[in-house]
Amino acid sequence: MKILAVGGGSGGHVTPIAAVLEALIKQNDSAKFEVWCDKSFYEQAVDKIATVDSAIPIRTISSGKLRRYHTLSLWRQLLRVKTIVIPNIFDSIKIAIGVVQSYFRLRKLRPDVIFCKGGFVCLPVGIAAKWLNIPVVLHDSDVHPGLTNRILSRSATYIGTGAPLKNYSYPPQKARYVGVPTDAQFSPVDNQGVATAKKAIGFDTSHPLIVVTGGGLGSEALNTATLSVIDELLNACNVLLIAGTANYEKIAHEVNSRDKQRFQVKAFVGAEMIDTLKAADIVVARAGATTLLELAGLAKPTIIIPNPYLTGGHQIKNAQMYEAAGAAVIIDEARIIAEPNALLDAVNALVLNKKELSSLSKSIHSFAKPNAARDMAQLILQAAHKE
Repeated sequence: MKILAVGGGSGGHVTPIAAVLEALIKQNDSAKFEVWCDKSFYEQAVDKIATVDSAIPIRTISSGKLRRYHTLSLWRQLLRVKTIVIPNIFDSIKIAIGVVQSYFRLRKLRPDVIFCKGGFVCLPVGIAAKWLNIPVVLHDSDVHPGLTNRILSRSATYIGTGAPLKNYSYPPQKARYVGVPTDAQFSPVDNQGVATAKKAIGFDTSHPLIVVTGGGLGSEALNTATLSVIDELLNACNVLLIAGTANYEKIAHEVNSRDKQRFQVKAFVGAEMIDTLKAADIVVARAGATTLLELAGLAKPTIIIPNPYLTGGHQIKNAQMYEAAGAAVIIDEARIIAEPNALLDAVNALVLNKKELSSLSKSIHSFAKPNAARDMAQLILQAAHKE
């Protein structure tokens, strides 16, 4: 059996692929696998898939992102010729090239099933798969389905969702609520485990550790907010800021004069992310669905600062679901920009309130779906045998 997995654009799409591939190997160790991703996320994909099997081939596909911003009216978007209209034209051409490229590659590879995790790179592959009658299984992590998944869902055999089905309009005969596939190591650790993890990444254990992460690409807004109050934060806790590769050089100097057991800045954390999050007492993060489910698995008290500019406001909707369940503290990005102390106040309020930390930990853990990778793998195998 040949299984092709496709996804990219962020770690939120590639990380679940790794978890599902590991589950598939357990259920069918004779299967052959291949992974396709977009060019911009190739190196990160190689690193992540290598944790499962470094022999799995990884190839890139031409693809493009259609820029659509829910914070701008259609008319205002059309007026932004240089930043929206022209890039969309060029990326539409990339998508067309990707469809042709995918068609000929799929004819040669002839996979029994394609697992499309999400992201714009899946669109050309999914279109070509439909032409060749190759079954496609989708996974949608976010509460708000993306454009690619909405298009491909019409011809998909099965669709796994990261949130309960009431949040989607997918046909019920195709859709299954499985959660977001994550590494099995994303499970709660006791106080001794947290202390051990802190030592492993170079922090002392006498202070709480706050881990700030803006996702695979980092977040300038989170970086700025953290650095603006870093002295005050260090009065109460240790801080690890995962700044993103593109932002790292601009702020690396901030750590030169500081105790590295109290404050660290890293550009990117790959395979070490599990141990990094295990070490945290509080996590400050974006509202990417995969990140939130990993934190749910670890039962980590979390402050969520959703990205307000992503298409469809899907991070805002992800955050709202957790907020409604009392599972996280939510702060608007606009607020941390306008009020530098907003992040500091939120952190201090939690550090000083063990009861609230315990409540957040229990509530976010209720979202965990430890069998998501296994259940997603079963859907993929069922689709392959169905055809």
